[in-house]
Amino acid sequence: MIPLHPKVVALGGGHGLYASLSALRTVTDDLTAVVTVADDGGSSGRLRRELGVLPPGDLRMALAALCGDDEWGKTWSEVVQHRFRSEGELHGHAVGNLLIVALWELLGDPVKGLEWVGRLLGAHGRVLPMASVPLDIQAEVELDGRITTIRGQVACALTPGRVRSISLLPSDPPACPQAVTAIEEADWVVFGPGSWFTSVLPHLKVPALARALHTTRAKRLVILNLAPQPGETDGFSPEKHLEVLREHAPDLSVDAVIADCGVVGDQLALEKAAASMGGRLVLADVGASDGSARHDGPRLAAVLDEIFHGKR
Repeated sequence: MIPLHPKVVALGGGHGLYASLSALRTVTDDLTAVVTVADDGGSSGRLRRELGVLPPGDLRMALAALCGDDEWGKTWSEVVQHRFRSEGELHGHAVGNLLIVALWELLGDPVKGLEWVGRLLGAHGRVLPMASVPLDIQAEVELDGRITTIRGQVACALTPGRVRSISLLPSDPPACPQAVTAIEEADWVVFGPGSWFTSVLPHLKVPALARALHTTRAKRLVILNLAPQPGETDGFSPEKHLEVLREHAPDLSVDAVIADCGVVGDQLALEKAAASMGGRLVLADVGASDGSARHDGPRLAAVLDEIFHGKR
């Protein structure tokens, strides 16, 4: 029996996760975001280095995406996303980052702190870190036939060359227990869209999280990006994204892959890539109508709702 409101877990970080959550919160009332904690740049990086906390930025963005469309939700979404502009130490800090870190210091528990922020915002779902400690991404990057090792999320995203693979430091980080439980109890787990190497794949490098993703009874769905990510996936076709996912998790199966009709050049190749992971390809118009490389929330929500309820 297909549940009316499926339990959905969305994985990722940054703008990609914001896009999927903005759509998912409208089609289910049981939604959990499991967010990467490897950011080392900007406001998050500064707070991480100064206070030793998890980088709050991607967590903040996920909470903002879960705010409602009423006046309360829209206002608080703008507040937590607001960045100070000054000539001093506050420059560039997001209000939400400071709020989250303040609650972490007061409560001594990252998950409880995020729950309190979610209650304040009226979030339609909950947000969890994928690991209990800050992580660093280490990437093997190929440039002019040479392989170099790059450390740090910002460096991985900006370095010239093609990222071949990623790993995490520490290599065996403790997963957030609540995140593992959410995945184990989910009906659907959603990968992407987002920065493939620095937001999507890291979840598969946290051992306890990876085990849960492989053994969960949930169905698994991949939302492909609308364009390659500069500095990470330059020149990648849609099917190449799936090939890289398979390389990092050879035993992971998926049930469905959503791709936008307008960006698929070789449909047969993409269908084969999806089938190689056990999944089927769902082609749909999910891109923004202005032609930008971002997903349209209502369009994506409609497709997700049809897939979740067996109509597509």
